[in-house]
Amino acid sequence: MSLGPDTSGVPPQQPPAWEPTRAPAAGRHGDPDDLSLGELFAEVSRDLSTLVRQEVELAKAEAMQSAKKAGKGAGMLAGAGYAGGMTLLFVSIAVWWALGELVGRGWSALIVAVVWGIVAAVLASRGRTELKETPTMQETTDSLKKIPEALRGREEQNR
Repeated sequence: MSLGPDTSGVPPQQPPAWEPTRAPAAGRHGDPDDLSLGELFAEVSRDLSTLVRQEVELAKAEAMQSAKKAGKGAGMLAGAGYAGGMTLLFVSIAVWWALGELVGRGWSALIVAVVWGIVAAVLASRGRTELKETPTMQETTDSLKKIPEALRGREEQNR
């Protein structure tokens, strides 16, 4: 009793003689001299596509990491800003009212407004400085700068 097909007298099937066999890619072949120009071009195109895909994925990962961190920080600052604004509003009203007893309500309002103008200018200056120091996508930038040299075969010399 046989479980599989009977192959006792039948030779294994070979591809027809007219059908060309496909050579493996240069990276897997070991000797690129045996490959045609079309096969070499296909190998380079595949490698370039892989490189571009990897660079795009790196850029996405860095951008996502940076955006998440910035978003979380911005949300917390917004909440703190609102709460701080409400606190400062009521403290300012109290200061305005107290100064009003000494110099009059109009002058006390002007004094409080000038103090808050100075605070706003200092915070705006510090905020601009902080934004200029935001981290960039340095790894992606460095990798992208290497691509033209790598395509010219000079990547090893730059290391």
